[in-house]
Amino acid sequence: FDPRHYLGTHCYGFPKTGPHRLRFLLESVKDLRETLKKKGSTLVVRKGKPEDVVRDLITQLGSVSAVAFHEEVREIL
Repeated sequence: FDPRHYLGTHCYGFPKTGPHRLRFLLESVKDLRETLKKKGSTLVVRKGKPEDVVRDLITQLGSVSAVAFHEEVREIL
């Protein structure tokens, strides 16, 4: 979870994620983790800037050969 995603919007300062959306997101991640565990896998969940968290995970794991990601499209006004 990137804390910057939950700050106010650029133009008016409204929250990007309200309490209902956040609850849905947390419940969805919890459900995904439980489903993966039933299949013998797991889900790593971290809070922080992705550029820091991913670097730290790669260092911690030590044998990473590839990293895939997507960038959220930002609307420019």
